[in-house]
Amino acid sequence: MGQRITIDPITRIEGHLRIDCEVDGGKVKKAWSSGQMWRGVELILLGRDPRDAWAITQRICGVCTTVHAITSVRAVENALQMEVPLNAQYIRNLIILAHAVHDHIVHFYHLSALDWVDVVSALKADPDATSRLAESLSTWQGNGKFEMRAVKERLKGFVDGGQLGIFTNGYWGHPAMKLPPEVNLLAVAHYLQALDVQRKANKIVSILGSKTPHIQNVAVGGVSNALSTDSYSTLGVERLLAIKGYIDELADFVKNVYLIDVAAVGAFYADWTKYGAGVTNYLAVPDIPMDTKGTQFALPGGYIANKDLGSFKPIKTFNDEFWVKGVEESAKHSWYEGSKPLHPYKGETKPQYTDFKEDGKYSWLKSPTFYGKPAQVGPLARVLCMLAAGHEPTKKYATAALDTVSALAKTKVGLEAMHSTIGRHAARAVSCAVQVDMLADQWTALLNNMAKGDLTTFNKPVFPKGEIMGQGYHEAPRGALSHWVVIDNGKIKNYQCVVPSTWNACPRNDKDEPGPYEASIADNPIADPERPLEVLRTVHSFDPCIACAIHVTDTENGSAITVKAK
Repeated sequence: MGQRITIDPITRIEGHLRIDCEVDGGKVKKAWSSGQMWRGVELILLGRDPRDAWAITQRICGVCTTVHAITSVRAVENALQMEVPLNAQYIRNLIILAHAVHDHIVHFYHLSALDWVDVVSALKADPDATSRLAESLSTWQGNGKFEMRAVKERLKGFVDGGQLGIFTNGYWGHPAMKLPPEVNLLAVAHYLQALDVQRKANKIVSILGSKTPHIQNVAVGGVSNALSTDSYSTLGVERLLAIKGYIDELADFVKNVYLIDVAAVGAFYADWTKYGAGVTNYLAVPDIPMDTKGTQFALPGGYIANKDLGSFKPIKTFNDEFWVKGVEESAKHSWYEGSKPLHPYKGETKPQYTDFKEDGKYSWLKSPTFYGKPAQVGPLARVLCMLAAGHEPTKKYATAALDTVSALAKTKVGLEAMHSTIGRHAARAVSCAVQVDMLADQWTALLNNMAKGDLTTFNKPVFPKGEIMGQGYHEAPRGALSHWVVIDNGKIKNYQCVVPSTWNACPRNDKDEPGPYEASIADNPIADPERPLEVLRTVHSFDPCIACAIHVTDTENGSAITVKAK
């Protein structure tokens, strides 16, 4: 007879996620992914001015803020078939890319690395040997022996004082942990250094967006940044040079620390290339628009069926019918009325809470499908689609990452290994390296366009009478994000957000097929059911952001909270 494990909430993520597993013979046999909040933002938006939607939707989450702002204005612009000034595209792209680099660094070091790194074991390490190992792998300035000695002393102070501080809640000594002490110490050092480095990306976002989280500079039609080459009170040369300095520092860390650390973890945990594949239909949308109409993108996107890169079909423009017609959401196993799959333009958000029923409704997430099939989104989907599209920078970094893993593991590790828990981490590091280079490219493009005398950043929107509809997409750090809006006489008639963690963390669909989390957890080994570290490893590899995907319920009365716009 199998054993039931319930993890509620899953920690080191944003929001409340419950995972239930049936374990038998040391393996997960079946899993359920349940979002435990109700979002309700779609209802708040009804009847409002579409120009305000971006400011409201980015309050869905305090982590994924800029992504909703960008996607929302794109949806309204798409409904109006507006062009966006090139400078506005470049500024938005810089924000998008800086936010993505920040998100990737935080995800690996601060949200998931401790699934693989035994912090307490680092106290057994020889810091000088750790430094020699680190310096043999990269030129990062923070790898010196004095730095490693200082980190070990700092960690020893935590342990001797009876308080591990930020490292308190970990499965230290778990039998699934296998990094040598020196590698654990190196990872702890880089964990602490990453706390400082990620701030550099946030500074770029705050300079361009006025603040972060929740940027203030976007608008339907462009951005509010005033550009100048000779004024200190606008976005001019001084601020842009400061941004370039932060870009260079981020590139140093991403290429000389992050990429190598992920490769090292992958080499020591090569067995985890066998676990966590789950759904291998991959969906990514193109991003970083390079023209005013959203028909040319620096980063390609598309769809891959059943992990066959030869099946890749591109998504080419913001108006691509292949994308627009393919998305539906089902509520058969979600706490909403109805079960029939609906296109987002006709989507409904009518709560119907039933408590957790594993064969019925058990989550506040809906179940998206692409042409009737579940799809995995996120960095792995993004990298595989870019490889299938022949994107050279992605080829370069993916090859380098796999070569490093192969050298450290002393065995050839190929692309097939990417379809796994550890593969998602590798893909995220590759994606980050591509994006940090693109960050520098967008900075150059903005300056070159300003040098031509073009300082335009905004086109005024005009709303027609009658009904129009549009969708905006963005390849966010966690994957394909889309907003769908129906506008009637200048007011929002319907609004639906289909977000990355909805695609990945969804319950079973209308055909009772498991979502990507549920499918990827199946067959994961479980060494200790009381400490289900292996489940956390796979779930964390997706980087769940549950506030974006789900919604809020009243546990006292068992009914949904009614949210009314005043």
